[in-house]
Amino acid sequence: MTTTSETQQETAALSLQQQFLCIFAQGFEAGPFGPHYTEVFGWRVRGRVDAQAMRLALADVVERHEALRTLVHLENGGAQSVLPAVQPELLLVDLDEPPGADRDRRAEQLMIEAETRPFPVDEVPLLRAVLGRFDEQDSVLVLCAHHSAADVWSIQVILRDLAESYTARVAGNEPRLPEVTQYRDYVVAQQEEAAGPTVAASRAYWRETLRGAKILVAPVHPTGQTPATSYHRFTTAAHLSTEVSRLAKATRSSPFMVLLAAFTVFVNRRTQATDIVVPTFAPGRQHRFQSTVGSFFNFVPLRVDLDGCRTFRDVVARTRKACIGAFSHELPLLHVLAEAPELMSSVGPDAVPTLFQAVQPPYLMQGNRIGDLEYTAIWRRVIQQPVGSDTPDGMIWSMHLSNTEVVGGLSFSRHLFERAEVEEQVAGFLGVIGEMVADPDSAI
Repeated sequence: MTTTSETQQETAALSLQQQFLCIFAQGFEAGPFGPHYTEVFGWRVRGRVDAQAMRLALADVVERHEALRTLVHLENGGAQSVLPAVQPELLLVDLDEPPGADRDRRAEQLMIEAETRPFPVDEVPLLRAVLGRFDEQDSVLVLCAHHSAADVWSIQVILRDLAESYTARVAGNEPRLPEVTQYRDYVVAQQEEAAGPTVAASRAYWRETLRGAKILVAPVHPTGQTPATSYHRFTTAAHLSTEVSRLAKATRSSPFMVLLAAFTVFVNRRTQATDIVVPTFAPGRQHRFQSTVGSFFNFVPLRVDLDGCRTFRDVVARTRKACIGAFSHELPLLHVLAEAPELMSSVGPDAVPTLFQAVQPPYLMQGNRIGDLEYTAIWRRVIQQPVGSDTPDGMIWSMHLSNTEVVGGLSFSRHLFERAEVEEQVAGFLGVIGEMVADPDSAI
């Protein structure tokens, strides 16, 4: 297994995304460089898994992707250094649910167990795995990475490369994967492009679009609990997924745009605000970095003005326009904040950000066979989770639209919001979605 980088230095500056995380840094004890800021994903695996070959393949992935063996230094403005590859952990777990039992639920529990284990960011590698076995032909593979080193997209890249490397190792061969560009090459490219015309044009777009804007916040109600992030999960009836997709097609939108439009109506009804700026996440990747592991994700503010909208169809049109403009001018948030310095002024001790995202990562394997194994991503999460992967103080709405249902989750700071309040908000939002898509031409 070989790895290449266009950048020869073993130490590099931080990317703008990492610099943004440093704003919220609390050392290595908490926050985005703390031991609970993790990214976890799981797959059901059909076929007999060779544990030793899987260990070798995990080591191949760590060797291939430098971000998984990179330490971040927070002092003196921050930096990162690449270390030699070491063997990542593979934890083997016997899962004793018999055939016919609720194995899907047990698989999700295994993911939660992996997520709640502390994961120090100052020790490499920043990847570990759990292999849970129901029987010789039915397993669960869970990958856990520190979120400062890998985003949702990266986890899918890791799994894809892991599956190819595993197939080679089982056959007794060295993996032969194509060369991959490294994250520190992205840092260099980001620096070189910062003064270029594309960035300048996008900065001008944000300067005009966000003039006078302030991001959406939620007023806090301290609970007295210790700081942590909880997850409230929910599902909808199948007809709602169908109606969202149908309306998206009819309005030349995406399901995300329709759901976001419904969210803005929900916010308007709760607050009477018409100028709504909802942050979301974007991949932050140019084409040449599609197969690179690292922290690429961007926060993108979507400004939707409901003033003058009569029907939900009007709101979808406004939302579509906002999304197309924002995503076609995507920049790291530090660039955006330089052009819109008042954007975060609504955030304070009594009000924290509210974000909205649709979760649909690339390379999402659904019954994909690679070698002797078949991989199916576990994207349907329904178990309520009192403590999970840390997010900065606030709320994050996450929606996943399948052919049969909408699966959602609301992560929230449990020390700032009561669970009953969260449940009430979820019920209200689902009610708005159902009402809006059932009759998009009725008055909002």
